[in-house]
Amino acid sequence: MNIMTRVIVLPHAGLCPEGTVIEAEVGKTLCDALLDGGVEIEHACEQSCACTTCHVIVREGFESLAAADDAEEDLLDRAWGLAPQSRLSCQVVIGDTALVVEIPRYTINLARESKHE
Repeated sequence: MNIMTRVIVLPHAGLCPEGTVIEAEVGKTLCDALLDGGVEIEHACEQSCACTTCHVIVREGFESLAAADDAEEDLLDRAWGLAPQSRLSCQVVIGDTALVVEIPRYTINLARESKHE
């Protein structure tokens, strides 16, 4: 039996206007949990930690997460709407603590922009 954790997604005008609650499998990435839960968060680099399109702000439960590595920290410096609780959802592994996440209104798609050079 899979262990599940609740992820509350705050309202986002384009992705989930009413907000939503997802039962996410422990051990999955937050990005996968959002996608599985019907929240079509952008993830331009296919979750390889090479862009900032899956940037989220973890409003509750942030302290329960493993620390971001250097690669994620470097990318987060370029994210739109950076906050102290910002993370790349492709790098966050769901644990047993419920999370409340906000998806920023805008995203900077560095992966897509770099293809047009």
